[in-house]
Amino acid sequence: MYGFKQTCTSRLPGGLHPSHMYVGTLSFDLLLGDVRSLKEKRSVVRPIVAELHRKYAVSVAETGEQDLYRRATIAVAAVSGDAGHLTDILDRCERLVAARPEVELLSVRRRFHGDHDD
Repeated sequence: MYGFKQTCTSRLPGGLHPSHMYVGTLSFDLLLGDVRSLKEKRSVVRPIVAELHRKYAVSVAETGEQDLYRRATIAVAAVSGDAGHLTDILDRCERLVAARPEVELLSVRRRFHGDHDD
């Protein structure tokens, strides 16, 4: 169609084989401190999201409890070709959130997916 052919290959340019891929996610359930409105909630959550993204180059967003002003769910996702590096990044993200005095970390859910997953 239109004079070009789309091909799929399991090799990278130069004949290299693709490396392993690992995806890790974290989901933080947070209780916010002295917050009395959704506007105040944003002023607490946004800096955490921005710092995680800036410091660790992860994808991060507020993903739940958006209508409650004292609760927040923040999710983090990262991809790496090295499982140890990915674990290190997720550990650092967890420590950063746990150290924030304006929030109480109620729970953390960690998931790790590798090439072996179907």
